[in-house]
Amino acid sequence: MANRELEIQRIVDSTGIPSDAELQQWVELALQDYSPDAEVVIRIVDSEEISALNQQYRQKSGATNILSFPFDLPEGVEGIDLLGDLVVCSSVLEQEAFDQKKELKNHWAHIIIHGILHLLGYDHIEESDANEMEAKEILMLQKLRINNPYQEQEVNV
Repeated sequence: MANRELEIQRIVDSTGIPSDAELQQWVELALQDYSPDAEVVIRIVDSEEISALNQQYRQKSGATNILSFPFDLPEGVEGIDLLGDLVVCSSVLEQEAFDQKKELKNHWAHIIIHGILHLLGYDHIEESDANEMEAKEILMLQKLRINNPYQEQEVNV
């Protein structure tokens, strides 16, 4: 059986941030078909910290919902199971969930799964890659009874 470790760094405190158990559940779900042992760090930050990281590593200004930093094991080094780091901005997620009329916990689940897939090498630069990544996300979210996040939801007014 695989040994998976999750380190959670809570730099901000908000009532909307999921519990450690929820974060662990979503990481486990995203890694279910990933056989080796894996360590993941999730750092929950404010808009100032993620804006600085977004500028430094992506040359993009402003806050974003999540940044993924895969760990590249140096050649000749073995025995390190670190998959990578996810940096999540809780205030951006809260605003997105509100704007998109999504349940906040469901949006968190989607973004964590999305980030783990990035750590596993998936991306959405090319349309075909985006379609593959989104299909994986949708299937995983269905296991959590969460609707397709890419489909506009009808809202009763």
